[in-house]
Amino acid sequence: MLSDMNAPQREAVKYLDGPLLVLAGAGSGKTRVITRKIAYLVQECGFDPRNIAAITFTNKAAKEMQERASHLLEGRAGRQLNISTFHSLGVKMLRAEAAAAGLKQGFSILDASDAMSIVSDISKETEKARLRALVSRISNWKNALLTPAAAASQLNDELDVQAARVFEEYERTLRAYQAVDFDDLIGIPARLLATDEDLLKRWQGRLRYLLIDEYQDTNSCQYQIVKLLAGHRGAFTAVGDDDQAIYAWRGADVENLRNLQRDYPKLNVIKLEQNYRSMQRILTAANTLIARNEKLFDKKLWSDMGRGDPITLFVARDAEHEAESVAMRIASHKFEHRGKFSDYAVLYRGNHQARVIETALREQKIPYVISGGQSFFDRAEIKDVMAYLRLVANGDDDPAFIRAVTTPKRGIGGTSLEALGRYAGERHIGLFAAMFETGAEHALPARALNPLREFGEFINRLEWRARTESPRVLLEDLLRGIGYETWLFEQFEPKEAETRWNNVREFVDWMGRKGEEDGKTLNELTQTVALITMLDKRDDGEERDAVQLSTLHASKGLEYRHVYLIGLEEGILPHRESIDGGKIEEERRLMYVGITRAQRTLTLSHCERRRSGRELRDCEPSRFIAEMGEDIQRPKKDGAAPTAEDRAARVAQLEAMKARLAGKVLPGS
Repeated sequence: MLSDMNAPQREAVKYLDGPLLVLAGAGSGKTRVITRKIAYLVQECGFDPRNIAAITFTNKAAKEMQERASHLLEGRAGRQLNISTFHSLGVKMLRAEAAAAGLKQGFSILDASDAMSIVSDISKETEKARLRALVSRISNWKNALLTPAAAASQLNDELDVQAARVFEEYERTLRAYQAVDFDDLIGIPARLLATDEDLLKRWQGRLRYLLIDEYQDTNSCQYQIVKLLAGHRGAFTAVGDDDQAIYAWRGADVENLRNLQRDYPKLNVIKLEQNYRSMQRILTAANTLIARNEKLFDKKLWSDMGRGDPITLFVARDAEHEAESVAMRIASHKFEHRGKFSDYAVLYRGNHQARVIETALREQKIPYVISGGQSFFDRAEIKDVMAYLRLVANGDDDPAFIRAVTTPKRGIGGTSLEALGRYAGERHIGLFAAMFETGAEHALPARALNPLREFGEFINRLEWRARTESPRVLLEDLLRGIGYETWLFEQFEPKEAETRWNNVREFVDWMGRKGEEDGKTLNELTQTVALITMLDKRDDGEERDAVQLSTLHASKGLEYRHVYLIGLEEGILPHRESIDGGKIEEERRLMYVGITRAQRTLTLSHCERRRSGRELRDCEPSRFIAEMGEDIQRPKKDGAAPTAEDRAARVAQLEAMKARLAGKVLPGS
């Protein structure tokens, strides 16, 4: 099992004498180490697979880890492993310990838009930027395990003052809805483990060895869970890379790597420095760049795959010229090397940079996909159906009630809902429960209350059936009962209605399969979908032969044969806010992540000028280009934007190249 691993990898797999930190550089085989260690624990050390927990950050990474570990173990042992994201583990703990958490089994998991809506209602804030700032501030407090009272005692500015007021009411609202938000999935289990000794011992006995992937991305709350579950014996392997810590903006704390050494003085550190992804030239540039950062641990990536092609840099006149040059270069390189479009990726600092690249690729008829686009589960029609499922699972979920009762329209307007809301507020109960009380007959006229109660009875029937019947049957009856297909075709043009309905059909089929394969109830599936929506925005269906467009943040963990890293200008990468805020080191790590996505070739570009509003401003090349060292091919700038004649000549060259290549293909080959 270990024969094809290098010496540090084998050492990391076999080390069980205490806490272990594996410093795994980009492309150094960290997933192999984790999955082989799982198999080693089961096959060589006698661990029950149910007592091992491997924890990562995205559904995609957890799925890959599960597949690889199951292949090594095979049979029942592979299926019994606990391989999940931090948040999935949190849901599992909350389901098991719902009573201790003050929740009912059918608690709702609110998504980001629900949370934003609640904060907006409480704060009466309408400005989107300010609203996002409030939500972010509250999220940071929750990830630091601060209560509203604790947050209110350490305010730094006027935004903090407003956020602290909202925070207290927000938490009260979540409790009333019997709901949790994304941060609670970690925060509540962390508090339960810290305050309930019996519960802690129960989970320490259940999860006897931990393997934590992407450890540098953990926040304070996640670190607390690891510490509490691992206990004094420190039965864990943490795998991380301080050079790839790029998520401080969402609460990740690279200091958790340093904290490990403080909290576990006997911590063993093993470095994985051999890279199996990139040519040495790319790694040398990455090492030279990241050496400028203050280091927690010193390491240098190396490869025995050869020196590789030169890293090239081109200078474009403006963003349109840059995009057109990238599209032409991809088309030319693909024809010349007979590659696939999926071999190529265009990476950039911000989503706003994608539009001009999309236009250039469309003009060249080059297929592309955008990483981090709208999730399937974020589509309006899927959220419509999900609102019903959330309400079936949890009658206290007011946001789900409001969406479901008004979609499709059933003669229940804003005035009726406002009156019901006032009555529910006076009684301190949810909207669903309020409409069945006798007192509601005095708050609303019969013509408004009757359709509300008809809707409520429909939901109650579904809730009763959900205890015993299959999710597929219930979903089919739900869609028929609300006439959703008919409503779609009444609301939208036929083509759009058909697309939306097909999405709903796909969703029902997926839920049906998951229910049958995993033996999950409709309520469990509802919580699963809520978690998938928030954890992983990438659509598995996007894995086709197409150029990948991605932000640098979304590209982490991925790799491509040929990478184009664009927009390398001061103010973009490094970002202006990071320059002003003295956060250059994280931006440098972001550049490092971009460089180390490349397997074979890396092309860099920046513009001389870039449009800002109606004006063209001069651009300064990113400092990171010079920091990569001298081994970069710096041809003369591409010059003025190509004319129509230039473009026609280029297309003719490509066609001639295709013809030459076609001529080399032997008949019948």
